[in-house]
Amino acid sequence: MSFTDKAKNKMEQMSGAAKERIGDLTNNERMRAEGATQQSEARAKEGAKDLGQGARDTFRG
Repeated sequence: MSFTDKAKNKMEQMSGAAKERIGDLTNNERMRAEGATQQSEARAKEGAKDLGQGARDTFRG
């Protein structure tokens, strides 16, 4: 995973965390859920790309 991809995923995670906190503060369940979902998706992308990189490196061996 390139540095740019990692930075984008971290920004998505931070944005999701901010949405979730704003949802908590304003008692807005929809925003809270959107933030949690955004964070989860960013973490999943990061994990999937890391797994793909590891598999590719294994086969190049």
